[in-house]
Amino acid sequence: MGKWNSTDLKIYLDEKAEQYEKPGFLETDPLGILHELDHPSDQEILGLLVATIAWGNRASIIKSGCDLLKRLDHQPYTFIVNATELELKQMSKGFVHRTFNENDLFFFLSSLKCAYTQSSSLESFFISPESRLDQGIINLRTFLLQTPHETRTRKHLADPEKSSASKRLHLFLRWMVRGAEKGVDLGIWKQVKTSQLSCPLDVHSGRIARSLGLLTRKQNDLKALIELDTKLRAFDSNDPVKYDFALFGIGAFEFVDL
Repeated sequence: MGKWNSTDLKIYLDEKAEQYEKPGFLETDPLGILHELDHPSDQEILGLLVATIAWGNRASIIKSGCDLLKRLDHQPYTFIVNATELELKQMSKGFVHRTFNENDLFFFLSSLKCAYTQSSSLESFFISPESRLDQGIINLRTFLLQTPHETRTRKHLADPEKSSASKRLHLFLRWMVRGAEKGVDLGIWKQVKTSQLSCPLDVHSGRIARSLGLLTRKQNDLKALIELDTKLRAFDSNDPVKYDFALFGIGAFEFVDL
C-alpha cells in the first residue's frame, strides 16, 4: 500500500474517520438538510432527491436541497402521496440544478408516488442476503423507470449493470443505513446491514484512495469500487463505510503529502 503498511494505514484511517464523523460535519454538508426533518419517510424521500443532485459545489447542492424542501412544504411524504399529477408538475416547475431540471424532478416525484403505493419504504428494494447492494440499486432503478420519462432522465439513476460506481446512490444508502449514534448519518433503515454498504467513489475520494494505496484502478467505476470495498472491509468488516468520512475529510480539509 505505497509507503503505508496495512496496520499503520488502518490506524490512520480510524483516527481520521473518528475526527470527521461529528455533528459539525453537517454544517457544510447536504446531509444537514435531512436533519431538519423528523419523520423517516420524509428523510428518505428528500435524501434520495438530494443525493441525486449531489454533484458540483456543495453550497450549490445545499441551496438546491433547501429549495426542494420548501417546494415539498417541509413534508415530502405527505406532499407526494397526496398530490395530483398536476400538483406534482406545478411543484416541479422552474427547478434546476446543473443538468437536473423540472422534467427530471417531476419524474422522480411521480415514480416515488408509485413506489409508496406498494411499500412503506424504499428499503424494501435493498433487503438482500448479498454482501453488496448493487442489486438493490438495480431493483430501485428498474422500478422507478417504469414511470414515463425522457430518455435523458436515465442518466440521473446510475446503473451498476453498466459498470457505474453509483456514487450518489451509495451516498444515499450511507445516510439511510449507518447508525445515528454520532449525530451524522440517520440510521433509519434497520433491515440493511452496514457491512453491505460501499464507499461513495468519485474523483475526490478516488484520488485520496489512490494516494493511500487503497486503490490501483484508474477509472472510478464498479471494478474500482469493489477493489476499494475489499480494502476497507479488511479494516472494518462491520462498518467499512465509516472510512468515507476519512477519505472526504483528508481531501477536503487537509493539505498533506500522502
